[in-house]
Amino acid sequence: MAKILLLTLVYAPDSVSTAMLMTTLAQELKTLGHEMTVLTTTPHYNEDPIARAKQPLTPKWKGLLYESNNDGIRVLHATIPVKGKRVGARLLDYLRFHAVSTVAALVSVGHYDLIIAPSPPLTIGLSAWILSLLRRVPFIYNVQEIYPDVAVKLGVLKNPRVIRFFEWMETFIYDRSKVVTVISEWFRRILINKGVPPPKLVVIPNFVDVEYMKPSAKDNPFTTQHDLADKFVVMYAGNIGLTQGFEIILEATAHLRHLPDLHFVIVGDGARRAWLEEQVSTGRYPNVLLLPYQSPTVMPQLYGACDLCLVPLKKGTAQDTFPSKIYTIMAAAKPVVASADPDSELAWLMGESGCGWAVPPDDANALAAAIETAYRERDTLGGKGEAGRLYVHAHHSSRAIGQKYDALIQELLQ
Repeated sequence: MAKILLLTLVYAPDSVSTAMLMTTLAQELKTLGHEMTVLTTTPHYNEDPIARAKQPLTPKWKGLLYESNNDGIRVLHATIPVKGKRVGARLLDYLRFHAVSTVAALVSVGHYDLIIAPSPPLTIGLSAWILSLLRRVPFIYNVQEIYPDVAVKLGVLKNPRVIRFFEWMETFIYDRSKVVTVISEWFRRILINKGVPPPKLVVIPNFVDVEYMKPSAKDNPFTTQHDLADKFVVMYAGNIGLTQGFEIILEATAHLRHLPDLHFVIVGDGARRAWLEEQVSTGRYPNVLLLPYQSPTVMPQLYGACDLCLVPLKKGTAQDTFPSKIYTIMAAAKPVVASADPDSELAWLMGESGCGWAVPPDDANALAAAIETAYRERDTLGGKGEAGRLYVHAHHSSRAIGQKYDALIQELLQ
C-alpha cells in the first residue's frame, strides 16, 4: 500500500463541507491500508468546538504550524486567520498557507509515494507540483470547482490580465499533474475543451458518509427548539455565498405567503450572510427564519426537521461547481428543489435519481411554483426522498468512492 500526502486547504476539525469530504476520504484510504499524512490549515471556516476538543492542536514552529491526530492520521496545520470577506486578504492567507505547508512537507514529513491535492484554491496545484518535483513523486489534482471560470462568472475576477494569468496557471497545473480527477462528467467535458488530454482525466464523484447521515424523525430537539413541528419547512443549509441565488429565494417566499404554515429556514454562514441578515431584519419576510452555522452533530436533526430542501445555484455556476450537499440531503431521504442550468449535472441528477425537481436558475416564479407543488403533493415527498437515499447509497457512499481512489492509486504506483 502507498504512503500518501493529502495537501488540502481544509480538513478536520474544520467542519466546512469540503473539510468533511477530505477527512472522510483520508479515513477511507486509511481503512483500505494506505498510510496517510495531511497538510492543511488551522480551522478557519466553520470552527466546531466539539470537533476541536476531540482533535486538539499542538503548536510547533512557534505557532506557524500545529499538529493533531485525526483518528490515527497525522495532520499538520499551517496557521491561517479566520475567513474574512476581503478577497485580497484571503489571497495573502493562501500564499502563507502554501509557503508554510510546502516547507513542512519537505522537512517535517517523511517519505511519501503520492500527493493528492484538491482545488480550490487553484494555487494549491503549484505547491503540489513543487513537492512532486523535489520528492520525485506524482500528484493527483482533484478539481472540486473549475477556476478561474467560477470567479469570472461571478464577477470576482474582471481584469483581463489577471484572468489570463490564472488561465495560464490552470493549464500549467493540468499539464504537470499525473492525473486530474473531476467530480462529474460535465467537468470532464469542460476540461477536454480546455485542452486537457482525455486519458489524463478520471471522473470520481464526491460522496457522503451514509452511516452517519441517515433519515431522522421530525420530532426532535432541533424542531422543538425552533417551533417547526406544525410547519411545512423548506430549508437551505450550507454556505451563504456568491454562487447561491438568495435573492430568488426571498422573492419566492413573498409569492408563497398565502400558505401560512409554509416556513423557510436558512442555516449557515458565508460571504453574503450579512446582506441576508439585513434583508430578513427589515420584516418583509416573516416566513423566513435565519439561523447561524450548526455543528455537524446537529445535522441529522436539522434535516429531520424539514420537509423540502433547496439547492439554489445562480445561472451559469452549475457548469463550474457542484454542490456536494445534495448527497447529504439525499442520504437524509429529503426531496429537493434545485435551481440549476438545464445542461448541468445537477439538473441531470434530479431526473436520474427521482429525488425532486429541477427549475431554471434565477427564476423566482419557477422556484415558488415547484415549492407549492411539493407543498400540495406532500404525500409524494416520502417516495422522492427514498429514491434519493437509494441512489446515493448505490453511487455516492464514501466506501464506494474510497475504493475508486484506491484503484486509481494502485494503477499509478504499479
